[in-house]
Amino acid sequence: MIARLRGKVLEAYPNRLVVDVGGVGYEVHVPLSTFDRIHAAEGVSVDLRTHLNVSPRDMVHTLYGFATEEERDIFLLLIDRVSGVGPSVALAVLNGMPAGRFKACVVGGEIAELSKIKGLGKKTAERIVLELKDKVGVADTWQEVASGQIAPATADAELALMALGYKQVEARKAVRKVLDEQPAATTEELIRGALRSLQ
Repeated sequence: MIARLRGKVLEAYPNRLVVDVGGVGYEVHVPLSTFDRIHAAEGVSVDLRTHLNVSPRDMVHTLYGFATEEERDIFLLLIDRVSGVGPSVALAVLNGMPAGRFKACVVGGEIAELSKIKGLGKKTAERIVLELKDKVGVADTWQEVASGQIAPATADAELALMALGYKQVEARKAVRKVLDEQPAATTEELIRGALRSLQ
């Protein structure tokens, strides 16, 4: 699994980059939000969080890259937890609205706004709200961040663990355990510590 790429951009297109890492050019599909955030252009150094997707039907390997863990987590939650949503729809969501607005739409059940995203449609928007809100507990975590009940780093760590397949209860318990020992832990430290306790 390729989880992260650091290198220089060889080619830059709005939804696709070619990144040189140690003399190897990796083609990486990116949402527009990532493209804008990293100011992608030839010669620019980038550090991308990535997900390697393998299509079971035709065994095509496609690498997706994101400027932030928040974007990658949303992408993974969509493709792993929402039936009928694949990488192209997940990218359309990230292209269609900022990550924070998407979270607010899920929390508020704003299907009409989600339906306006190109390539989504009302039925898919309804499924996204239903499955992220009820099955994964993601919306609860987002709401707690918005109301100040938990810190953004804690929420990001929980969401990352849920994206890896852990239940919200397991993820929260593991993250809290790390926080008890390291109250100032970063998101990455929380994830690493939590994964150690979950193994």
